[in-house]
Amino acid sequence: MDSLVIEGPARLRGTIRVNGAKNAALPIMAAALLAEGPSLIRDAPNLQDISSQIELLEKLGARTQRRPDGAMEITVQDENDSHAPYELVRKMRAGICVLGPVLAKRGRARVSMPGGCAIGDRPIDIHLRGLRALGATIHLDGGDIVATAGRLRGAEVFLGGNFGSTVLGTANVLCAATLAHGKTTIECAACEPEIADLADYLNAMGARITGQGTPRITVEGVDKLTGCEHRIIPDRIEAGTFMVAAAISHGQIEIQNVRLDHLLAAVDKLRAIGAIVEPSNGGVMVAAPRRLLATILTTQPHPGFPTDLQAQFMALLSIANGNSIITEKIFPDRFLHVAELARLGARLHREGATVIIEGERTLIGAPVMASDLRASAALVLAGLAADGITTVNRVYHIDRGYEKIEERFNALGAKIRRVDQTQVE
Repeated sequence: MDSLVIEGPARLRGTIRVNGAKNAALPIMAAALLAEGPSLIRDAPNLQDISSQIELLEKLGARTQRRPDGAMEITVQDENDSHAPYELVRKMRAGICVLGPVLAKRGRARVSMPGGCAIGDRPIDIHLRGLRALGATIHLDGGDIVATAGRLRGAEVFLGGNFGSTVLGTANVLCAATLAHGKTTIECAACEPEIADLADYLNAMGARITGQGTPRITVEGVDKLTGCEHRIIPDRIEAGTFMVAAAISHGQIEIQNVRLDHLLAAVDKLRAIGAIVEPSNGGVMVAAPRRLLATILTTQPHPGFPTDLQAQFMALLSIANGNSIITEKIFPDRFLHVAELARLGARLHREGATVIIEGERTLIGAPVMASDLRASAALVLAGLAADGITTVNRVYHIDRGYEKIEERFNALGAKIRRVDQTQVE
């Protein structure tokens, strides 16, 4: 098991390119199970989660192949196996995305309850409620979701929950509705760019979807979908992480392949704390002065502040001037990184779903433990700002969402090396 050893502080300068969005690629790869003929997916990142999804698709009868140019070709060759087992689905939350496509295309699906990061309770009851509204019969058996149906029927489906809309639930219902008979209206649909990208891919295959990117999506069912070519949108969370890296290191980074319209809430907060964020040649330039300011932020469904950037901003605000407040309204228990940031000297006080940050602290390097993907990124960012050596253990989490993170930061002036954890003192 690897660790990252970070020598700080570092001041990052240079240019870095954002990869395709993992959170868009995973449901799009699952949606390829709906198609007749090959789909060519461009800009899918080379990450552990993508590899896990490939393994799952191949278990379900698809052939996947990476071309020399990096594009991924997916072709369904065998539809006899509809079982997505625990040993594959447990590796990541997005494994549940095969449920809707397999059910709609094959009339049956057996999918293990999903795994993923330890960021709090994330029930899938809304997914199942939506599929039942389309006519599926669903029960649980041995930790598996067992769903059956003839041809699904269009319906009005409400996907609201206690913490807002569900992204993966919207993906599942959206995929299932494409092959349903008649019209489906999804109310309280997730508005995230990754859902709009999924809808664009499905439309390119022959689906009839309107309203993507809004809380109401309408789907007119079709008889079949045909494989197509599609390019994944840039990863807004990776872009946001690089923006925070520029700010926390008091550096200047030009970040290429960025959709700023996907990051307006994060950009607003960066500017509020004193960072400079300016469009630049199809990307964005981010720089930060020595003195940063405190702020208040609350995570919300898109277009609000993204929960997947909460941990990174907590690391940043721990060195800002004044007291900041972060409230988590998507996953109220997503605070395992609080104790690890405190090991580096951050002054953090948690009260339920809120953390108060006493800023303008000098962070001091120390061994820390990664608990989930975005917490891992936050600890690496904190290590860049800390005096001395920070060792981030269990970095298999970060490999799920950031490709060769140490090499990319080192190209900007960081000093990070990857070591076998058993070799770390």
